[in-house]
Amino acid sequence: MTKPNKILPNMNEITPFDPSECEYIKEKANFLRNDLVACLNDPMTGGVSAENVQVIKFHGMYTQDDRDLRNERQAKKLEPKYSYLVRIRMAGGVVTPKQWNEMDSFSATSTIPTLKLTTRQAVQYHGILKRDLVECHRSLVSVGLDSIATAGDVNRNVMCVANPADSSVHQEVHKISADLSDYLLPKSTAYYEIMCDDKKITPKTSDDQEPIYGKYYLPRKFKINFTIPPQNDNDIWANDISFVAIEKNGKLEGFNVMIGGGLGHTHGDDSTFPRLATTIGYIDKDQVTEMAEAILTIQRDYGNRTNRKNARLKYTVDRLGVDFFKEEIAERVSFKVQDEQAFEITDNNDRYGWVKGANGKWNYTVFVEGGRVIDVDDYPMKKGFRAISEILKGHFVLTGNQNLIIADIVEADKKQIEDILVEYKIMEHQDISGLRGAAIACVALNTCPLAMAEAERYLPVLISKLEGIFAKHGLRDQPVNIRMTGCPNGCGRSILGEIGFVGKSMGKYQMYLGASHTGHRLAGLFADNVGEEQIIDLLTPIIEDYAKNRNKNERFGDFTVRKAYVREVFDGKTFNELV
Repeated sequence: MTKPNKILPNMNEITPFDPSECEYIKEKANFLRNDLVACLNDPMTGGVSAENVQVIKFHGMYTQDDRDLRNERQAKKLEPKYSYLVRIRMAGGVVTPKQWNEMDSFSATSTIPTLKLTTRQAVQYHGILKRDLVECHRSLVSVGLDSIATAGDVNRNVMCVANPADSSVHQEVHKISADLSDYLLPKSTAYYEIMCDDKKITPKTSDDQEPIYGKYYLPRKFKINFTIPPQNDNDIWANDISFVAIEKNGKLEGFNVMIGGGLGHTHGDDSTFPRLATTIGYIDKDQVTEMAEAILTIQRDYGNRTNRKNARLKYTVDRLGVDFFKEEIAERVSFKVQDEQAFEITDNNDRYGWVKGANGKWNYTVFVEGGRVIDVDDYPMKKGFRAISEILKGHFVLTGNQNLIIADIVEADKKQIEDILVEYKIMEHQDISGLRGAAIACVALNTCPLAMAEAERYLPVLISKLEGIFAKHGLRDQPVNIRMTGCPNGCGRSILGEIGFVGKSMGKYQMYLGASHTGHRLAGLFADNVGEEQIIDLLTPIIEDYAKNRNKNERFGDFTVRKAYVREVFDGKTFNELV
């Protein structure tokens, strides 16, 4: 095995990895400043320069345009209808009522006046115009929020199991996750200089230091999450690092550590593939920060900085090996990593409606289709959440399944919350099928520039057609994880769907089956380049077979593997091989 040099010592020297253009952009950007001030103040375009498209990601923003209008505007010789996605950082998805109220208020000024709940427990604004970006960030900071490091080549929003009802240690685990999120933030003050100072900021030669990241930051994005068995609502096998809580006698002892998970791939490129995270051992609860920094800095030092398609930690683990990582970790931490401890995952869905927590308080989980908080004529959901935020004494928790928990409600306040849920028709929209309640979709069209097909706008339509087939066979309430992404980048975690779809072109998808309901096994390719009619024709006999011949308590994904509709897939390099 050839081990590459550690992080690029000099951008002008030959290294085992010839740096990609993004590495030069990061070097030039002066700790994430670049010429963003001038670019944001340029009234001649709604967009930003190609370099700043990369730099603003570190500040939690993506440049987008309305793809429904792209051809029309091009024919009129107009530039694309640019707008910006702003992703808000909230470790573990916890939001105070005051913060929710402010996000709701500002989202009303957007060209897409909704709040989008993401699969990483964050909130996204869509359709923010360039002229409104500074005011957007000042609004966030005014209530203790920001969008720092929700994108870019850094550690992203740290996830934490969202269902607080099961465990008395949930609050402690969430605090550890939030503390780690803060610790791994970039130290550059560029965000506050550019976005939040009332005076015009002139870029300067920075004295900033990045003791963890260095001036090149990471080779690619980095994702961390925490879970408390038996729940897995945040898909622990799909992250760069996952910490699995180990409890004894109701007290948190420590965590199993998993590394190298990730689901994104590229159509037609066999060097890209999904990978399930590998457990490398157990640590005590006070060793989390040191362990996370060790793993992250190994990726910083040895990750691929030439080909961004092969730059995630999963490829570094695959290239250098798990044993290499264990040896490097041992050199970078002050403790001995112990043998992993046993744990059991039983479910990764949310539990809708009222659930009483281990702390004696009530939690109400609301199904939010596609994570899109919006008001429509017969369902004013967004207004309802706003009304709740104005009287709630607890807080909100976003789930990794794009739903919302109204959390920590004392018994005396439960009826008042329920009255609002009824008034705004939220409660009556919670009678959903098992298929719909277990669905995830990425945003895709019309705003995502990477989307090849629909996802969020189409999956509910497909589910409506499949629900009748499930109901006909007595399976209306059977939870089956169905997931759809408009491209193979994995935002909707389709490769962990019992039924998964990955967009290839308009109206056409790769169709996957066979992931485990608990998230520990990948799906396998069942059919390629299929549209709605073929999807329904292919699934109908499988659903009928499942209804007639499943074993007791057998999940749909397990059944499709047992009956050899697809192969059992644990090695991501084989997930696209048909039976």
